[in-house]
Amino acid sequence: MLSINELPENILLEVFIYVPARQLVLDCRPVCSLWRYLIDLMTLWKRKSLREGLISKDYDEPVSDWKIFYFLCILRRNLLRNPCAEEGMRSWKIDRNGGNHWKVESLPGGHGQGFPDSKVKKYFVTSYELCLKSQMVDLKAEGYWEELMDTIRPDIVVKDWFAARADCGCTYSIRVQLVSANYIVLASFEPPPVTIEQWSDAQWREVSHTFSDYPPGVRHILFQHGGKDTQYWAGWYGPRVTNSSITISPKTTRSPAASTTQPETMQELGKCRILGSSTRQATHAGQSWAGNWHRLTR
Repeated sequence: MLSINELPENILLEVFIYVPARQLVLDCRPVCSLWRYLIDLMTLWKRKSLREGLISKDYDEPVSDWKIFYFLCILRRNLLRNPCAEEGMRSWKIDRNGGNHWKVESLPGGHGQGFPDSKVKKYFVTSYELCLKSQMVDLKAEGYWEELMDTIRPDIVVKDWFAARADCGCTYSIRVQLVSANYIVLASFEPPPVTIEQWSDAQWREVSHTFSDYPPGVRHILFQHGGKDTQYWAGWYGPRVTNSSITISPKTTRSPAASTTQPETMQELGKCRILGSSTRQATHAGQSWAGNWHRLTR
């Protein structure tokens, strides 16, 4: 009877493409040196990425490690909970609740505009005194183990959307910090507050920032945003915010940290501060397949 290892390598490689990634790494890879060699081939993980729709056939971005790329794509999702106010204020910590407090409203709202994505139906709105809310993301709890964050240091992409009412000016602010296990800030994105004057077009504006090549030791991400109106009107006339996101993305190039924002009033949002340092760690998360990082790479 023909042994599976007597099959041509290209046939065996084709079989592996259809095996779930967890089984490939944890069950198949340790079987023998041939299987380990084939499972470590970048060709396998690139073809798995293509088959599972993670990339298109014309994808031409440079990728240094297709295996890491694949697993980061599988893990990729919005790490912020309740970003579009569908569950009221659930999952958000209220840091400042000035004026008439935070409120949830439905789009487009009074003197407002529809959101670019029709799937987004609601937003959070602030009042006449400062309102701030935040979430602290625990990266290990979300499946991003220590060695991944310390050695690969994938890009951390932060996005937020805000808008003013047409009939009232407002001031919007955002602060995002990469934090160590001991809650020491390692990197920060905290641009100056943005003021939109009364009688604006009320269009939704996107803030986007990418943390790249940050110090090792990042274990948490703090996301905080909010603001207030500029007319000091009772009610909810401050900035509206929705569709916030934090995603961990594969690093395809070693470019500096990038920020893209619209319109011109947001150009100052491209600043990023790197604070302190931390010793590189090589521990493993354990429990999940992510905790078997050493079996992916050794």
